[in-house]
Amino acid sequence: MSRRISLALTLHNHQPVGNFGWVIADVCDHAYQPMVAALEAHPTIRLALHYTGPLLEWMAAERPGLLERIRALAARGQVELLGGALYEPILVAIPAADRDDQLRRMAGRVTELSGTRPRGAWLAERVWEPSLPTALADAGYEWTILDDNHFRAAALPDSALWTPWRTEEQGRRLTVFGTEQGLRYRIPFRPVEDVLDHLRRHATEAGDRLGTMGDDGEKFGAWPGTFEHCWGAGRWVQRFFEALEANADWIETTTPSGWLERHEPGGLAYLPDASYAEMGEWALPATESDAFARHLHEALDSGRPDARWLRGASWRNFLVRYREANDLHKQMYRASAAARAMPDGPDREAALDHVQRGQSNDCYWHGLFGGLYLPDLRVAALRHLIAAEDAASAAAGHDQIARVEDLDADGLDDVLLADAGQVVTIDLADGGGIGAWDLRAARHPVAAVLRRRPEAYHARLREVEAGRGAVAGGEVRRDGGIPASIHELVTAKEEGLLERLVVDDHERRLGLVRFLAPSPVPASQRAGTGPELGDFVDGAFQLVRLEPGLAILAREGQVVVSPAGPVAVRVEKSIRLGDDRRSPLLEIGLHVESRAATPMAIRIGVELPTMLLGGGGNPAAWWELDGRRSPHDGVGGGGAIVQIAQGNDELGISIRARVEPPADARWEPIETISNSEGGFERVYQGSGLLLSWPVTLEPGRPFTATIRNEASCREDAAVAEPPSA
Repeated sequence: MSRRISLALTLHNHQPVGNFGWVIADVCDHAYQPMVAALEAHPTIRLALHYTGPLLEWMAAERPGLLERIRALAARGQVELLGGALYEPILVAIPAADRDDQLRRMAGRVTELSGTRPRGAWLAERVWEPSLPTALADAGYEWTILDDNHFRAAALPDSALWTPWRTEEQGRRLTVFGTEQGLRYRIPFRPVEDVLDHLRRHATEAGDRLGTMGDDGEKFGAWPGTFEHCWGAGRWVQRFFEALEANADWIETTTPSGWLERHEPGGLAYLPDASYAEMGEWALPATESDAFARHLHEALDSGRPDARWLRGASWRNFLVRYREANDLHKQMYRASAAARAMPDGPDREAALDHVQRGQSNDCYWHGLFGGLYLPDLRVAALRHLIAAEDAASAAAGHDQIARVEDLDADGLDDVLLADAGQVVTIDLADGGGIGAWDLRAARHPVAAVLRRRPEAYHARLREVEAGRGAVAGGEVRRDGGIPASIHELVTAKEEGLLERLVVDDHERRLGLVRFLAPSPVPASQRAGTGPELGDFVDGAFQLVRLEPGLAILAREGQVVVSPAGPVAVRVEKSIRLGDDRRSPLLEIGLHVESRAATPMAIRIGVELPTMLLGGGGNPAAWWELDGRRSPHDGVGGGGAIVQIAQGNDELGISIRARVEPPADARWEPIETISNSEGGFERVYQGSGLLLSWPVTLEPGRPFTATIRNEASCREDAAVAEPPSA
């Protein structure tokens, strides 16, 4: 009897909430549509497809014909459509009620599309925790696909990946398939014959083995260099399908559910917390991920058994690595709780939909893809959360809020101020800075600026700049012209990125107090970096007074201005809100008093970093000084200013800062140098404004200043949006 094997391919197609329509269209034309056409041309090839909710929504509006073709493939039994969570959240990272809603809503969308309720659920980024069988089974799903990494962590041998396994939690049963690494790395990045040889080596006379490959559909045409390889002159997909057809006597293409109808899983397995291997590497601190990757690859290459125990960090560690991701995550939990407390009705359903759109996973972490580093995705998620919180607040009567609460789950007190027009959060323990300034009418997070951090991949950027890696804009190919996987690609989108690589030594929050040398602020002050003489920018402040619309904080700290040693200084900072929905006011007051016996010459500054989506020279986003506008991602400044404005005409937002006494102003873009599937790139994360005053602090004569940030929102989004939107 000849040796036989089954093959279950599953292609996961995803576009995040907030992605640009032109980006989705380009991926659709280069990957999604060609794959559907290839399946139509090869009706004997069976596989599974997964399209996430945002992508289905886009296709319904922009490519309805493509949806009809997918429906036809499913109707003739050639394609199995997977469900999952509607807006592709990391399931373990969202509230239980939202997990259930997202899973059931996605099942409903797939049922509407195909006429059949999905049996399988795609798990975002294959982030698994042992509690998930309950959530998936309770929502009506029978199986999911995990990574080979999960099975190795459970001490199962590699041979175990050629059959699915059963697991359970609290009696809820779930079947788990393992996407086999050999297939995942070969398809489509090795010759077709290599894939067939790999399958042949694992075939059996009983024909009871199943090769499962679940991976991104975008790698078939949308990843760098893959379109020509997969659909152009390389014809990889067509040749692969033709080869499967020619070898149908020993390779049977099937779907996961189709295989389960005729076979039993291998047995019971309990899988620990895990994701794919690269995710565990990315979640580690930057100082440790390279060492981990080196040890892991050495273990894998030499076949050492200890490779199975090298798993890196849990996905949740991203919430520790990136303060902005943690703040987003905790705001999402608050928004979910607030929306669920609303009375039943269309307003509540709309608020919950906003919450769940704000759970789209991409902007909660960062690895190979831009993720958290992409401001449009980060802002889109926050806009939905702002909308949900605003709806809940309106349902409760828009009371003014002033409360002490541990907002970021670090065990330390924070302050939350809110009224009908805005929400402000203050981190007392970290400079008394404003971490969020959300304009409710415009649904915009003004303070959503990302700190510039060291990343492990910056070492590879140095290699590129030194000529030891790919050239800027280059494309890496193996012998035979096959493009390298994005996991192997090292390239830069422009030259000179290393010169722009800056690391911030403190979080980017509004209202942080700086003590600088009294000399003029240099043109290269790098949007808030530079020698810091005080310990107020990230030191702990105490809450002195809290009432509706007002928080007063203070810190007794030190400033070092001479070799004689530190000088004791008290800083009192007031944060006051003005209650007007479309014209909210955020006023920051400063009271600085030296405890020294002699005068002290110093420059006192206040940082005001803002995110107005001004990257790439966006003409809609601007600074305005003395009646002249300049790009929001540009560099500028002036002396003795009494007011400075900024805004974004597309967003319908402007913010005018009135300053007393007149201050020196300096602004510069905050840009990260981050990695993406297309290579290293420069990304605008906001603009850093530093207002400063050269003063001589004399005993008993405090310095005081006031910055009145007067925002204006062109329209009220809550009025423009119907409740059911």
